[in-house]
Amino acid sequence: MKIRPVILCGGAGTRLWPKAKKHQAKQFIDFGNWTLLGKTLERVKASIFDAPIISTNAKYLRQVKQHLKKHKIRKFKIVLEPAKRNTAPAILSTALIKDIPNEQPLIFLAADHLIEKVGLFNKAIKKNQKKLTHNNIFIFGIKPTMPSSEFGYFLTRNNKVTRFVEKPKEARAKQIISKKGYWNSGMFYLRKDSIINNFKKYQPNIYRNCNKAVTKAKYKSNVYYLNKQAFTKATAKSFDYAILEKTKDINAIKLDIPWSDLGSWKEICKMYGRNKRHYFKKKNVFHRPWGSYVNLFNGKEFLIKELYVKPKGILSLQKHHHRAEHWVVTHGKPKITLNKKYFTMKPDETIFIPLGAIHRIENPYKKPVKIIEAQVGSILKETDIVRYQDVYGRVK
Repeated sequence: MKIRPVILCGGAGTRLWPKAKKHQAKQFIDFGNWTLLGKTLERVKASIFDAPIISTNAKYLRQVKQHLKKHKIRKFKIVLEPAKRNTAPAILSTALIKDIPNEQPLIFLAADHLIEKVGLFNKAIKKNQKKLTHNNIFIFGIKPTMPSSEFGYFLTRNNKVTRFVEKPKEARAKQIISKKGYWNSGMFYLRKDSIINNFKKYQPNIYRNCNKAVTKAKYKSNVYYLNKQAFTKATAKSFDYAILEKTKDINAIKLDIPWSDLGSWKEICKMYGRNKRHYFKKKNVFHRPWGSYVNLFNGKEFLIKELYVKPKGILSLQKHHHRAEHWVVTHGKPKITLNKKYFTMKPDETIFIPLGAIHRIENPYKKPVKIIEAQVGSILKETDIVRYQDVYGRVK
């Protein structure tokens, strides 16, 4: 039996746009002729998978259909949530639709994860298929590349998950990694009957109401419109809290592959930094007295640049009215002014420059400085620079 991929595509992606009233959901952001949902749809074309099911809401239905058409996916089902109820009801509702047999293996994938080395990922999925039972759950762990407070972790004994740790502080994350902890990727792998059995046992309210929402759903043109009255009665809970923290039968599939949820501008900057050859165009290089910069990608309300600050180069002391900035240092040791603070940064360190903050980059050393910068805001032009001091005489 082939594995049925379920793509969870209801997230709003507000972490990237904390103050924006209107913003793009992360899975649909164009990062340069590709989106995270598009990459996910391409992944599930592998021969081990059956036709995908996409769980989303009415707000995103048009964009989901556009993506399916663009990626030439003709066989699919869409399950439409009438209200936000977190991941537990979303996961259960998709599993309950009629055309999924009881012993069907299901893999739940986030629409907004970037996974590289897909061959290794698919191999691990296939290898563990025979181990799925009517009760157990497999979750995918990613070997950490650094202690990060942006991800959850889990600890294991003999590949059985013994403990979850939700987004710890960096010092705690270091301890978890020293105990061979893995990042919790938020991807789940289990059979339909295991989902039903676990929800019946640990979340009868969610099971009862989701079952009604699916039974009374309207079905038209491959789309299940879940019954609103029943679905809104289901308790709003994440799958982690509803099921994973209660059941004891959780197995880990440990992966050592490049993975990111691109959940922060730091991660997005690093992604562009890794792939800058792909985005580099000579016509987008601009020279300045302090060095140069190249525009790598101009997105919707964001711009990714690489700054090159030559030895002894100093940018003007400045602020912006219409944009905030996120910097990731990739080379050298820049001295940074941020309002009344003055400090040195090292490679792989990151800093946020809020809207209206007075800031400057200096390179007092003999080695050049390189910084990947994400500008986020409504105006991303050089005209949005208010200069206070400038060693090159550019203050009017």
